[in-house]
Amino acid sequence: MSCYIGNLTGPFHAGKPMRILLIEDDSSLAEALRKALQQQNYAVDVAADGLSASHFLAVESFDLVILDLGLPKLGGQEVLRRLRDAGNLTPVIILTARKSLGHKIEGLDLGADDYITKPFSLEELLARVRAILRRGVNQSAPTLTHGRLVFDTVSRTVRIDDQEAQLRARELGLLEALLRSTGRVITKQQLAEHLYGLDESIGDNAIEVYISRLRKKLPSHSFSLRTIRGIGYVLESPE
Repeated sequence: MSCYIGNLTGPFHAGKPMRILLIEDDSSLAEALRKALQQQNYAVDVAADGLSASHFLAVESFDLVILDLGLPKLGGQEVLRRLRDAGNLTPVIILTARKSLGHKIEGLDLGADDYITKPFSLEELLARVRAILRRGVNQSAPTLTHGRLVFDTVSRTVRIDDQEAQLRARELGLLEALLRSTGRVITKQQLAEHLYGLDESIGDNAIEVYISRLRKKLPSHSFSLRTIRGIGYVLESPE
């Protein structure tokens, strides 16, 4: 396995689990990276070959792609080329054993956002992941306001009348999804996709449990959530 795993000193990513697609054919390395990223509260899906990766990228949305170049069935350069040709601007970190300057220039010219060679420091990879994801967060509205409730999407904090609400990571992620869909129906399936990776086990009533927790922790005057039976939920627009 071509990485150095030291002590993880960076902060855990508090809030909605960002979705990462890890494209790596070395199963041992892929599993180690998956676990390390999940420990940082990222939702991680793994593709072991280029064709599977291209399919994932065509039908699913991700916040970041970590891409090996030496892939079976379809090479990493072609995966990246197809992604960019389709107009998909999802950030990509190339993680590869190919160290030559020519390979690095080619990868960056194809549209990669970063290029890391193996062996690598896991701490450095996680730092680069955080930096790229921060870039994406900062491109969207930094705060979401709903009546007297203010959600800071950068610091991942929620305040009501200047008092901070104590919410856990997936509660924050669920609240963000609801706030971004205020006044519109959002289905349980959409909420589940927002919170979990493709292969994560989801209990039948997981979304209901998190919704119940939000209702208990947030006062009704700032969080009026209506259940649409059999479909999903609507966060009512504040008066």
